[in-house]
Amino acid sequence: MDAVGEETAWIARYAWSSRKDEKGSVVDGDATLWALATHLQAHGNLKDNTVVATVMSNIGLEIALRSAGIELVRTAVGDKYVLEQLLALGASLGGEQSGHIIMPDLSLAGDGMLTTLCLLRALRESRQSLSEMTAGFKQYPQILLNVRVREKVPFDQMARVQPVVQEVEELLSQKGRLLLRYSGTESLARVMIEGENQEQIENYATRIAAAIEHEIGASSAG
Repeated sequence: MDAVGEETAWIARYAWSSRKDEKGSVVDGDATLWALATHLQAHGNLKDNTVVATVMSNIGLEIALRSAGIELVRTAVGDKYVLEQLLALGASLGGEQSGHIIMPDLSLAGDGMLTTLCLLRALRESRQSLSEMTAGFKQYPQILLNVRVREKVPFDQMARVQPVVQEVEELLSQKGRLLLRYSGTESLARVMIEGENQEQIENYATRIAAAIEHEIGASSAG
């Protein structure tokens, strides 16, 4: 089989599965970023060993990239913010967990077909399956709790919340992540935690949510 025919075979094998590997496991934007980042790095094409992603990308991506000597720079949610940071840094790869991948050297848009072709090329050049290329990435458990609030006070100004937050961040250390934010459209505080153990992070999130509820909960007198 010639080179063109061989590449066509790779496309036929993988394109049908959309965001799944040959074993049926879902490959999201984080896993795609990991596969493309390590491939670009191996060929000297990952500028400044930097990848741009949003605050919603799993801590597992950050840990995996760090192990490969790659820095993850986070932005607000939205591919427009990813693109802004990519251009500001002159970086070569960024994207969202949802699957929007941007490679400014090729396109300023998160084009799905272009991403697929780049991933297929990486698979062919590495002579690996998709599951093998994403093997170094482990998605960590995540918990998201919403607390209905009567006002949106900065989290660092709440006396009952800060001590719990600091304790949880110390417990998570470099193997977990805590993200506190308010909904942009609803009166909700969102507590998101990622870590190695599901039971532990659920406990941490519940404690923080309870502290927020006590201070500014919609049903609390404060």
